[in-house]
Amino acid sequence: MCLSISGLCADTNLTEAAGGGVPTMASTNNLEQSSLVPISNTVSSVSSAERTLCPNDVISMTVYQEDDLETKTIIDNSGMVELPLLGQVKIGGLTVDQATTLIQQLYDKDYLVNPQVNLKVEQFADRHFAVLGEVQRPGSFDFPQNEPVNLLEAIAIGGGYTRLGAPSKVTVRRIENGLPKVYHLDAGKMEEDPQKKPFEILPNDIITVGQRVF
Repeated sequence: MCLSISGLCADTNLTEAAGGGVPTMASTNNLEQSSLVPISNTVSSVSSAERTLCPNDVISMTVYQEDDLETKTIIDNSGMVELPLLGQVKIGGLTVDQATTLIQQLYDKDYLVNPQVNLKVEQFADRHFAVLGEVQRPGSFDFPQNEPVNLLEAIAIGGGYTRLGAPSKVTVRRIENGLPKVYHLDAGKMEEDPQKKPFEILPNDIITVGQRVF
């Protein structure tokens, strides 16, 4: 699973999760085994070149007129790959274009003159998020390979709110820098203001919609 953190709303209320409020790894695994629902086609798409590379992505690399440098490898949990001559190189968290530039610079520095590197993702790692609480279809869902998902889209993928669902009481739990964090969000206000920057959902996020108070 990819745990890279990016694209957070600057005006969200960030607090550390405390006590037993954060699901255990075992419960998260159980969620990931539940039935998956196809992602809506309304999710805005981005090219694979703009998607950041994550652990368990399978990549291939070729260098023009350097057949012995051709390689296919998997990004490890630290974001590292093993490349010919270079050894361990950290590309996790970079886009394909950024990783290509980095590798070209490393080869150019010590080994080759003006190397022409071609890097591509052969297979994206599975990425999941969970939507729980007062939604019509709670469960674990796959990210599409080349598309981001924001909070409002994730709730829609979960079937939308139940009649008890409170858009103003949404939390997103994630692991950030090795520690559990909880974001308290008002999805209702986000929906009312389409100009506001969307809150991006990241792999392994757990979204919970709270109950209305009558």
